[in-house]
Amino acid sequence: GILHGHEKLPELQSGNCSVLNCRIILEINMASGQQWVLVEMVQAFYEAPAYHLILEGILILWIIRLLFSKTYKLHETYKLTEKEKEDLIEEWQPEPLAPPVSKDHLHLNYDLVTGPPSHKIILNGKECINFASFNFLGLLDHERVKEKALASLKKYGVGTCGPRGFYGTFDVHLELESRLAKFMKAEEAIIYSYGFATIASAIPAYSKRGDIIFVDEAACFSIQKGLQASRSFIKYFKHNDMDDLERLLKEQELEDQKNPRKARVIRKFIVVEGLYINTADICPLPELVNLKYKYKVRIFLEESMSFGVLGEHGRGVTEHYGVNIDDIDLISANMENAVASVGGFCCGRSFVIDHQRLSGQGYCFSASLPPMLAAAAIEALNIMEEDPDIFTVLREKCKHVYKALQGTTGLKLVGEPFAPALHLQLERSSGSRDSDMQLLRTIVDYCLERHVALTLARYLEKEERFLPPPSIRVVVTIKQEKEDIQRAVSCIKEAASVILK
Repeated sequence: GILHGHEKLPELQSGNCSVLNCRIILEINMASGQQWVLVEMVQAFYEAPAYHLILEGILILWIIRLLFSKTYKLHETYKLTEKEKEDLIEEWQPEPLAPPVSKDHLHLNYDLVTGPPSHKIILNGKECINFASFNFLGLLDHERVKEKALASLKKYGVGTCGPRGFYGTFDVHLELESRLAKFMKAEEAIIYSYGFATIASAIPAYSKRGDIIFVDEAACFSIQKGLQASRSFIKYFKHNDMDDLERLLKEQELEDQKNPRKARVIRKFIVVEGLYINTADICPLPELVNLKYKYKVRIFLEESMSFGVLGEHGRGVTEHYGVNIDDIDLISANMENAVASVGGFCCGRSFVIDHQRLSGQGYCFSASLPPMLAAAAIEALNIMEEDPDIFTVLREKCKHVYKALQGTTGLKLVGEPFAPALHLQLERSSGSRDSDMQLLRTIVDYCLERHVALTLARYLEKEERFLPPPSIRVVVTIKQEKEDIQRAVSCIKEAASVILK
């Protein structure tokens, strides 16, 4: 019926008729399909869960709101008068630079020293036997050392007023570096004017961003600052736990195998102390050397507490264990303990040490060591070389003190028998660090009243990575006689029994 009355149209009499039929059928199907989709949508709408419809409705309303809402609102501005501005400025108080600290804080109350902190020390006006200063070899007031320092003072003056690279290198500095290298049997040595800055400058001179440092958890604060300055990736292992260290080294070895190209440019270091200042125990150096060669890492050894103490000639942990010094990539120590001067030094191979002269921050930017202190250190080395028996005497006195302090009521003795600076910790903590510190301070004060000078081990509590427990530090020197030791030990035990009962 659709084609009726159109017989005269030639296109309808040809094959084009089939094309038109297809178009018509397609349009009909499309219309019916659209109707079917609409039916399905309506059906789905009725079958959908109620919460689904509510969410969709909220979403639609939110979209409509976003489309028609303003992108910003005009805020009314109020212009202040000059008087109002002045009043606001007067009322404004800046945030405090630091939180308030009570004047009664334990660390703000110092014991005042008047006179040399030698075997006998005048503390708060009282003469006491000194068990607090790190004057291990008793060289602080040695007549020969004082004479050399005084002669240097008269020749060079008090200070240097310049870093080593800017008219701060004196002949006495070069002599001290040469003598230290000879004493330690190393190729070369470099000196710093500040003991703390020695290892803190040495670490970032070699280890940079992207490098990896494996560090003992008990590492001292100067090492921690060096790690921070290096911006390297730090991996801590449990104190003196070689199994834990090897676990970390194995994990790193597997990581290196996955990305050998990256591994080739990453330097890896192990940083330890010879004799730990916070725990008074010794590092297992032979095992560390074995791990060094097994996993191809470098070892930095900090020997501030062991230099001039351990070994037949006072050369430190390497001599104590009989380890070749060439197996250690870098040795550092301060000259503020056994040598009784100021500053520090690093020693090792020449090409390693020379690098610090170019990039050691404390060396390049700090005023150099005052010549009189360098001269004093040289004379101290002379005495140490002339009389190596002083190291045997020191070790025997350390063992005597260690044995005598065993079994002190309420206190736990921490450290090695040959360590010159031992720790006494509470056997049972009160649960509060402040309370523990106050208890130990009471013991220290009790001993001070009886003319025995002790000290608390002090830390920057908020800065320490692994904060050691509170402790009393007991320092042994060769100047202490048996009667002095017996008196001090009796006083400590009496104080503990009275205060910790």
